[in-house]
Amino acid sequence: MILYYVIVFGLCCGALYFAGNWVISGLSRIAKFLGLKEFVVAFFMMALAATLPNLFLAAVSIFDKVPQLSLGDIMGGNVVDMTLAIALAAFFSKKGIDSGGKTVQTSAIFTFIAAIMPLALLYDRELSRPDGAILLGFFFTYVYWLLSKKERFRKVYNNYNVPLSRQFSFFAKDIAKVLVGTLVLIGVAQAIVMSAHSFSDDFNVPLALVGILIVGLGNCFPEIYFSIISARNNKTKMLLGDLMGAIILPGTLVLGLLALISPFKVDDFSMFAAARYFLLIAAVFFYVCVRTDNRVTKKEAAVLLSVYIGFLLTEILTK
Repeated sequence: MILYYVIVFGLCCGALYFAGNWVISGLSRIAKFLGLKEFVVAFFMMALAATLPNLFLAAVSIFDKVPQLSLGDIMGGNVVDMTLAIALAAFFSKKGIDSGGKTVQTSAIFTFIAAIMPLALLYDRELSRPDGAILLGFFFTYVYWLLSKKERFRKVYNNYNVPLSRQFSFFAKDIAKVLVGTLVLIGVAQAIVMSAHSFSDDFNVPLALVGILIVGLGNCFPEIYFSIISARNNKTKMLLGDLMGAIILPGTLVLGLLALISPFKVDDFSMFAAARYFLLIAAVFFYVCVRTDNRVTKKEAAVLLSVYIGFLLTEILTK
């Protein structure tokens, strides 16, 4: 039985490898074709696609009248993205993650605010419709800022030498590669989650423990793997566009829609105790690491990784 899970995991890793490379190469050429910065393309395409599971879970949470489920998913996912995902990417990079440039540096500020804003709005233990409007307003403010000046999202590529007659053909193929690759990343992540549940049942491992160690990672696996592949290919701006988008989109757009459609109260904050504190810690460290010297170094990555390990141990010991 264990051999079965090893084979499944191996096949998933192989699928992730090819899908990740498809997405990276496709996004790079799409950015060149459209004359957009790789950060912007990754934010609007990869991060938006990776946020779909959060959006689907929010819809299910509304239907089942358990919106707290979506809140927990987003809070835990943001901790993973701001610690484990960027830390692993930095370890796999050659010289750390380049975070220079006004677009990335200012986006780091928006990312920090988007990460902690739900905590501030939940201070009264309620996420109301006005709170939802605030979250959505913040999201559209960022999008407006990003697209309001050409220097924030446009880029001239001098090495893009594809003949004009073939550019549109290549563009269509790249769109298809990105869509298929992203769907594979999301699908494989869900397969890992389902296997984790089966592993829990077959070997009598507590589901809560499996959920923290595997399911939580599984939901963020597209961002984690995409970040590692991007770092290995020196596509650090694409990496940051994906990660910052994966933090901003769920924390503002998804939670904002959730609050507008189904406002809710959190009577028992104990289930979110560790996630709340570690989300704040992760947001602070992520912001400092990205903004300091325009680079996330491997030493800083070790600090971020230690934050995630602390979060993991706290969740395990308090379950």
